[in-house]
Amino acid sequence: MEKNIRVLVANRPRLMRDLVMATIVDQPDIEVLGEVEDEGEIRNAIQRTQPNCVIIALDRADERPVLCEALLREYPQMKILAVSADEGSSMFFWASFNIHQHQVEASEQGVLTALRRVADNGVNP
Repeated sequence: MEKNIRVLVANRPRLMRDLVMATIVDQPDIEVLGEVEDEGEIRNAIQRTQPNCVIIALDRADERPVLCEALLREYPQMKILAVSADEGSSMFFWASFNIHQHQVEASEQGVLTALRRVADNGVNP
């Protein structure tokens, strides 16, 4: 089986990283790209390894880690699995976008109005 899931493990503490590694390292479809000990090095490691998924620490089960939003804005194709050692829970995060539509009059004026709304960052052309 081809290893088509590329994972970067960036959990803390070390014991949690070891547990995560023990779970995934022998999976035939998962390639572990490396471990990150210092949260400040996660961006550099992601840029260097280009993972499909990064596993980070989940500090609170009811809160999205601050790091998630920044990473998903920078790497929208990547997924994030946040795992908590203390609370026994995990959360999966990914970015998506919505496609909106609006009827545009089939005329010169309709086309120009739609284009001008795009230039103005308008929601409804």
